[in-house]
Parts: sequence; structure tokens; C-alpha cells
Amino acid sequence: MKRLNPNKLYVEFREGVTPIDPVIPRRYTLTHSDITGDLFLTVATDYVYDKINPMRDEVFGQWCLVNNQYILFLYTYVDGQYFERASEIRYKIFKRELPLAIEAIRYGDRLFYEKHPELDDSPIYVRFYSKYPKYNKVEYWGTPSDYK
Repeated sequence: MKRLNPNKLYVEFREGVTPIDPVIPRRYTLTHSDITGDLFLTVATDYVYDKINPMRDEVFGQWCLVNNQYILFLYTYVDGQYFERASEIRYKIFKRELPLAIEAIRYGDRLFYEKHPELDDSPIYVRFYSKYPKYNKVEYWGTPSDYK
């Protein structure tokens, strides 16, 4: 797994959220630059569509309360352009890069976890969206504490 370089992570908190509150609604939009390798994390009450690019390489995330348990749900859009092979390649890239993305979210929002340490043990589920059934799935990815 690639490790996060904190100097390459840029974090922005938008109106309605602070580095420590609220838990809900708290949504993440993580994008990156292929050229510089920089990661851009925006924490807001909604996803920030003005930050996404046509390649759709972003990772979205949000905190939800399900049956009295907090869960961090992450979302990716797997499908490439025009054919299944592109979706297969993108799925493999997302699987390879997700540990870094989760580490970036965990590190970028570390003050939030200091204020809410119980959330470090919450499950993370990743929803891969695809029109192809073998890539259209939900997977368990551990807890935020796995990515400290």
C-alpha cells in the first residue's frame, strides 16, 4: 500500500462543518491530480461536485447512522468509457488506491476523530457503482483506525 504524504494532502472545510462537528451530515469528496499526485479532500454537508473532473476518479464518503451504529460509507464510480475492460481496469485501480484514499480521509479529518474517538471503530463499507454485475458491489473495508 502506498503511504500518505501529508504534504500532498489539501483539506478544505466548507460552510456547515468544522474540523470537529457535525457527525451527520458530514460528507467527503476526495479528488486527486494525476500530474502532481496531490490529494484534495473537501469536508462538507454535501458532496462538492464543483471539485470533480470528467474522469470520475473521486471517492465520495458520508457518515450514516444505521441501527444505532455509525457507519462510514464510501462510493466510487467504476465504469470507464464504452467497454467492460475499462471498468475492470478502473475497478482494479480503485481497489489498489482505496487504502491511500481512506488514509487521506482519516488523516485529513483527524481532529474529528480526536473529538469522536468511538468513530474510529466504525465499519467502512465501499460501494462500487458499475453497470457490470461483477464490479457493482459493496465491500467491507475495515474501520478508520485501520488507516491511522
